[in-house]
Amino acid sequence: MDGIIAVNKPSGMTSHDVVFRLRKILQMKKIGHAGTLDPSVDGVLPVALGRATKTIEFLQNSGKVYTGEIIFGFSTETEDLDGEVVERKPLSNPFDTATITTAMEQMTGEITQIPPMYSAVKVNGRRLYQYARAGETVERPERQVMIYDFEMTNDPSFDLSAGTQTFTFTARVSKGTYIRTLAVDLGKHLGVPAVMSRLTRVEAGGFKLEQAHSLEEIAAQPVEKIMEIIYPLDYALNELPHVELTHAQWVEVKDGKGLSAEEMPYQSDQLVYVYDGEVKSVVAWNQDKNQYRPYRTFKIH
Repeated sequence: MDGIIAVNKPSGMTSHDVVFRLRKILQMKKIGHAGTLDPSVDGVLPVALGRATKTIEFLQNSGKVYTGEIIFGFSTETEDLDGEVVERKPLSNPFDTATITTAMEQMTGEITQIPPMYSAVKVNGRRLYQYARAGETVERPERQVMIYDFEMTNDPSFDLSAGTQTFTFTARVSKGTYIRTLAVDLGKHLGVPAVMSRLTRVEAGGFKLEQAHSLEEIAAQPVEKIMEIIYPLDYALNELPHVELTHAQWVEVKDGKGLSAEEMPYQSDQLVYVYDGEVKSVVAWNQDKNQYRPYRTFKIH
């Protein structure tokens, strides 16, 4: 069984839990997910099966879209509602919508983020959350991410007794973006503590939420029905140029030979080789050898 299935991960479950459950449902071991979702986050989790696990990096490279909720007035150690409150600064007056919207617009484009301590980023061979749980601090690496859109989607509500202001949002971002951190940094931009209180991933790996299936739905289907909701591995390669090889070219490629740029109908850093209607491999341009060389091979026969 080779291909990609979009799972609608529920909150309260890790991405690894989803893979573990699918291994039992599908009775196969070679399964991997593309893009970790925190346990409290629900939504689209693309999962690759069999040979399609070689496409995970391509699934991860595509942008992601989230919907969620932000609260001004307090912050937590985890930047979401799973952690202990570390700062509370009740608002006596709410921000007007225009002020928040302007701040959100100023945070679009390429920005610098520092991953939260409670994250899976590795520093010196250890996950940041391992340092955090041990009460240790460590310098976190900065990363450049792209925020394509960051917009408010409702009228903010203000709770005078709690001193908090709450609103929902949508964000379209590049891989590697921490939405928790985006929420916290928005609060810093406005001079107040903030927390991400809810998050759903509605698009990832080219899949939208309406294409995703719950684990219960998958488990209830017979194998032939499950096959109908599995996408071919080529779905992960949609954004790469495809080249249909001639028989002569395919014979050379099978023997491990590279092809020159002159033999290609167009040039790109990476190309997908197709022969007889079947995706065979992804190749990358090798400047030293002046030819396209294998990058990821799916099927050679």
